[in-house]
Amino acid sequence: MHVTHAVVCSDHREAKIFGLSRDSATELVLHDGHVPKHIHRKADNVHLGKAQPDHAFFDEVAGSLAAFKAILITGPGEARTQFAGYLNEEYPLLAKKVWRIEPMDHPTEPRLIAAARKYFKAADRMHA
Repeated sequence: MHVTHAVVCSDHREAKIFGLSRDSATELVLHDGHVPKHIHRKADNVHLGKAQPDHAFFDEVAGSLAAFKAILITGPGEARTQFAGYLNEEYPLLAKKVWRIEPMDHPTEPRLIAAARKYFKAADRMHA
């Protein structure tokens, strides 16, 4: 079976991309080298301590997703929605391949793959 589905689990520091087939999963991990390790908050400073999206990192992740026909984006916090919004603005054809955006707070790899397979099994029937 061809690998046509992908699940992306992204935060502001790394993106794990799994290409899924019925029996196997391939993994690609991309790291954003521009995000500081610790984001410190200071009193009385609005929005200080929130990581801003790195568009070069988003471009790298988007380039890795071009070959897939269906994409599930997951992850904690705002990173998944920021990435999806960036795809809508900069890569509209790729954004059409995003079938769902799902919150997940740092899932293990087996849990992430199992959840993606379960989703794509049901979604394939609707998108046929």
